[in-house]
Amino acid sequence: MNATTTLGLNLMAAVLAQEEPRQTGPDFGKASPLGFIIVILLLIGVFVLVWSMNRHLQRVPKSFDEPAEGADPAGEHPADGAGGAAPERGTDDPADGTKREPG
Repeated sequence: MNATTTLGLNLMAAVLAQEEPRQTGPDFGKASPLGFIIVILLLIGVFVLVWSMNRHLQRVPKSFDEPAEGADPAGEHPADGAGGAAPERGTDDPADGTKREPG
């Protein structure tokens, strides 16, 4: 064993071999009213956060798809941001928009 491991084992043995705590009076280990107040405040905070989240989630649309107001024959999407027609390409089509022949 090296010196670091030996030192660690000695320190661990010293901590584990200590006597029990001497604070064993009649009130040792009992909760105070301050702890109860903190738990109640945390529960109120969680309630308010869940209530707020539900309000915000009700404002989210059911679907993010654009409404179908008419046929889209050229595959133009107004949300593309380009303003022009963007050809729909599959994953096998090159970037210039030409179609590859199968084979």
